[in-house]
Amino acid sequence: MAGQVFLLQLAIMLVLVASAVVALVLQVRNDSDQEARNRSLAVAEAFANAPGTLEALRAPDPTAVLQPRAEAARERSGVDFVVVMNTDAVRYTHPERDRIGKKFVGTVGPALAGRPVVEELTGTLGPMVQAVVPVKAPDGTVEGLVSAGVTTENAGGAADRQLPLLLAAAGLALVLATAGTALVSKRLLRQTHGLGPSEMARMYEHHDAVLHSVREGVIIIDGGGRLLLANDEAHRLLGLPADAEGRHVPALGLGSGMAGLLTSGRVATDEVHRVGDRLLAVNQRPTDLRGGPSGSVATLRDTTELRALSGRAEVARERLALLYDAGVGIGTSLDVTRTAEELTEVTVPRFADFVTVDLTPSALSGEEPEAATTLCRTASGGIRKDAPLYPVGEDITFVASSPQARSLVTGRSLLEPDLARASGWLAQDPERTSRVVEYGIHSLITVPLRVGPVKLGVVNFWRSDQPEPFDQEDLALAEELVTRAAVSIDNARRYAREHLMAETLQRSLLPRSLPEQDALDIAYRYLPAQAGVGGDWFDVLPLSGARVAVVVGDVVGHGLHAAATMGRLRTAVHNFSALDLPPDEILALLDELVGRIDQDEAAADSGAAITGATCLYAIHDPVSRRCTVARAGHPPPAVVRPDGRVEFPEVPAGPPLGLGGLPYETADLTLEEGSRLVLYTDGLVEDRERDIDAGLELLRAALAGADPAPEATCRTVLEALLPARPADDIALIVARARALPADRVAEWPVPSDPAAVGQVRAAVTRQLAAWGLEDLEFATELILSELVTNAVRYGSGPIGVRLLYDRSLICEVSDTSSTSPRMRHATATDEGGRGLFLVAQLADRWGTRYTRGGKVIWAEQSLP
Repeated sequence: MAGQVFLLQLAIMLVLVASAVVALVLQVRNDSDQEARNRSLAVAEAFANAPGTLEALRAPDPTAVLQPRAEAARERSGVDFVVVMNTDAVRYTHPERDRIGKKFVGTVGPALAGRPVVEELTGTLGPMVQAVVPVKAPDGTVEGLVSAGVTTENAGGAADRQLPLLLAAAGLALVLATAGTALVSKRLLRQTHGLGPSEMARMYEHHDAVLHSVREGVIIIDGGGRLLLANDEAHRLLGLPADAEGRHVPALGLGSGMAGLLTSGRVATDEVHRVGDRLLAVNQRPTDLRGGPSGSVATLRDTTELRALSGRAEVARERLALLYDAGVGIGTSLDVTRTAEELTEVTVPRFADFVTVDLTPSALSGEEPEAATTLCRTASGGIRKDAPLYPVGEDITFVASSPQARSLVTGRSLLEPDLARASGWLAQDPERTSRVVEYGIHSLITVPLRVGPVKLGVVNFWRSDQPEPFDQEDLALAEELVTRAAVSIDNARRYAREHLMAETLQRSLLPRSLPEQDALDIAYRYLPAQAGVGGDWFDVLPLSGARVAVVVGDVVGHGLHAAATMGRLRTAVHNFSALDLPPDEILALLDELVGRIDQDEAAADSGAAITGATCLYAIHDPVSRRCTVARAGHPPPAVVRPDGRVEFPEVPAGPPLGLGGLPYETADLTLEEGSRLVLYTDGLVEDRERDIDAGLELLRAALAGADPAPEATCRTVLEALLPARPADDIALIVARARALPADRVAEWPVPSDPAAVGQVRAAVTRQLAAWGLEDLEFATELILSELVTNAVRYGSGPIGVRLLYDRSLICEVSDTSSTSPRMRHATATDEGGRGLFLVAQLADRWGTRYTRGGKVIWAEQSLP
């Protein structure tokens, strides 16, 4: 067969080569003629129109001028001759000089009429193609003729060049055909394994014997649904008649399922169909996947005995899958109620039709578990919502005979396969239990929720739509599910307990109420994060001179560690504020404290997290209406002016507390009466879905449209910026500035002369009378006498006295000295040292406040 194919290919190639040669010759001849015409005409026109040709024709000896030019043009253009003649067709030029002066051979009439002419003829050089064109004067008259021609011999030659290439291609094709024939022959030998006809016949006989002897049914069906082949095992399994081959499958009585599969031609893998009393596993594949004939081939196996075993294996597989899903789906959150709900979601309806979870009150509250007979229904799930079981949230007191009570007491699981006959369960609530039975719930498994000896509640699995009652295997699976859920619920309970402890600690460390003062009208909000207790904090601290300090801070991290660190910082701020230091010095002291905390923790535990914190400290003076602010890595404050304008003043951003190295700087803000100072932590303006710049713009918009009242401002800001689930604590303080009226401030300069004390006392007496504070005259005069005397004696001028009438009467004596007086306990023989002791006895509080220009000694007295 391969040789015959080779001969056929050889004949086809010979015909193709002969046809190609003829076509080539004809094409080359046509192309040569056309090329000769075009070339001769182009050369003749170019020479006729060349500069100097017309002048040469008019010269006395045209041949002397034109002959060299014509020969040069002939050699460069590749034509055989360029002939110039006069209007009588007498040649002036010719490649052969003996032809000059003789009559030109060819047609010149059209050229004399002004038109070029191209013709084929046999001239003096042999067969040729020549063109004759006129040489015209400017007025259009013909004064000469130019002829150029190419002989036929020189115009051809393309066929001689292309014919060898064509023959070489034919030879290459012959070689490829020979190689292809060899490859086909080799492939056929390989596919038939070198067998001849007789060997192949024996092979097919053996194949037929094997097909009918295997213990697996094999059937082949064509594209029209007819049975082409069925081996002996297929005849036995399907009960086919002897003449089944050639008949359509639906007529063989195989049943609709089997017949439909076999005639569909679709792919099937181990599909089980019933034929008679047998369960057959069918595998079917189409035969036309690789270009074969349409149809399908199917194999059949008898799986009647294996079906029962596979059913049990399938149940085991489903239970393993349920346990895996329970391990993944239960305990995804540290919430007791949510964990109980996840248990119901995993087990309904794959294991039970209804599931209820009842927990002890201590498990729900996060406290240490205690023995309890009253449980709270925490979670309930089912295939329907109208089951007459106890609803979620109801407290249930189980009677001693109920499976739940017995399970709690003994710590063992109980199975009630038939609830209609379970007298102990029926006694729980006869009216409700009868409705449960009438509803169709017929079987119950109760499993205690316990972790070691700790009992957290019970889980009830109910079955209604599934007719089979629970069995012992179901009981074992239920215990495994509840064991896994119990660990997650106990973890959630412990987390809830720790979270409650941390939150309690944090709230105990935050201010429970704000101190009374008249400098600021303050409202605040504190919202702990849902993910865990953080370290945000704030405080309001009355200072001397009717001033008030407002501070807000944020400790890095969450949990008890952050809350404890926050408490230490808040205590430190209280102590440092008592020193009456400016905000930048307060932050410097806090920075040093946090650095020491870091060192202590690193030395105690190398794996402990390094503490870090941010803080903003502001002091407002209602007399000067000046607010001094400093911040350590904290977001800037916002100021809402009385006209509604919102500003974020430029406050130098120092490094967070604990980093050290750089000093802190302050900014002085002027707060007109009615202005609102807004302090906050980063949890308000920043979260995972919003950067701080976007948060600040939202805060600006909320403050611009908020009511001036601080409480209303807090509500508006939280409504606009509070995330649905805060990931960080949020502290917000809105402080509306107040001003101390000018008529409640009195100031006097004091000369550095002891005699000036009397003048001060007289002026103070008059001022107290104007204020209606005559009851404080004696004590105030004595306090100012001692303070002014000390300033005159030990200080340096200028000296000033100021009285402030606020919630208390404040006396202040200032000088430019930085030396601070201290109280002494004078003995009976000492002449001095009793002045500050008297001041301390007469005043409620007293102290020293350092300023940029010196110091202020102050004392406060309660109003009568």
